[in-house]
Amino acid sequence: MNDQIEQSSAPDPKLSTEDKLRLLLDITKKISSSIDIEEVLNLVMDTLGSLLPYDAAGIYLIEHSSDEGNPYIFKSKVIRGYEISFALVEPKLRMGEGLLGRVAQTGEAIISPDVSHDKRYFAARKRTRSEMVAPIISNDRVIGAFDLESDDLNAYSDDDLSVLQLLTSQVAIIIEKERLHEQVVEKKRIEAQIEIARQVQLELLPDHDPQFDDFDISAYIFPAEEVSGDYYDWVRIFDDQIGITVADAVGKGIPAALLTAFLRASIRAGVQTGYASHILLSKINNLLSDSIEDNQFVTAIYGILDTTNRTFVFSNAGHNPPLLIKPDGEYRFIEYGDTPLGMFMDARYHQHFIRFEKGQVMVLYTDGITEAANDADEEYGTERFAKRVLECIDLPAKEMIDFIRKGVADFTERKFLDDDGTLFIVKAV
Repeated sequence: MNDQIEQSSAPDPKLSTEDKLRLLLDITKKISSSIDIEEVLNLVMDTLGSLLPYDAAGIYLIEHSSDEGNPYIFKSKVIRGYEISFALVEPKLRMGEGLLGRVAQTGEAIISPDVSHDKRYFAARKRTRSEMVAPIISNDRVIGAFDLESDDLNAYSDDDLSVLQLLTSQVAIIIEKERLHEQVVEKKRIEAQIEIARQVQLELLPDHDPQFDDFDISAYIFPAEEVSGDYYDWVRIFDDQIGITVADAVGKGIPAALLTAFLRASIRAGVQTGYASHILLSKINNLLSDSIEDNQFVTAIYGILDTTNRTFVFSNAGHNPPLLIKPDGEYRFIEYGDTPLGMFMDARYHQHFIRFEKGQVMVLYTDGITEAANDADEEYGTERFAKRVLECIDLPAKEMIDFIRKGVADFTERKFLDDDGTLFIVKAV
């Protein structure tokens, strides 16, 4: 294997200024039509020898380092004329060290006619006598540098620097274009994953409302993002009994949706076992405490609706208190609750009891409804929420959901909620 990387030939002395300008224009056209950074940088380097004299050259980009004392490193993208040595190809320079580091730090180009008298010079080649370095700048930020070295003294002029700076500006454009392209590709990849997760989550939600002669029941999620941290479910236990769950995982997006998917599986498994609500939440809490991060938790209400006895026996794990409204307009929030799921190991949960009167309505919800805020940062609030429910109490449960959601949208003057919002309405008819 050769001990040197291939060098570019010296510039053609027969090239006129017009020829050089045409060559620059040709390089610029090729650069602008490509998004392959490696292809572009090799093209620039291969053509450069026809424009500027060099015996060694390199295009370096600045990257972050894991070394706290030296947070930046120079990563060579294309090099010519250096001996094959990692120490030389990847210069271990701090920001401000060597001509390369100084240009990266200041953003100003340097021509050194005699490096032997330049204290800033970092000896990458024994034969180098003069050097020229120009910064690669994108969005007013130095992202790299273009370095030319010559075996002759005083090899570079201000005109040469102008040519090199023109090339660096084009290189900066292609680097930025490639990064934007990578961001678009990554964004599309994430969007595809989110769409798959959204479809999976929709499949986990009930595809219809439960049907009973004496109860009118309906539920809906209004997601703030494609994937929701809110969750509701109902599962039939007996012909006249269903288990009802409304939950809200901290945060939004895929991590929150994973927590609610775990909760769904755990509750459905517990229903089959026949656990009472407070026992079931205790077991789920311990499972979550063992497997999630300290800053993750789920608030949830789980209970059993008995349509024959017209009762709802439930436990509340740090969730918003249920809203209970009587036919005469009297309402109250049932302020009983324990700690959210996953916060503390061996947390205890208690059961609470509701008996439905004729015409009575219970609304389970998440804080995306009551904490929805307008442009003045005023929250919708529980009182405004309760009064809105009262205004539509004679409507069917499904129409009540639409009416309540419209009230929140009118208040915030926005089509979508800032946070996921869920409503689960149970009417004794």
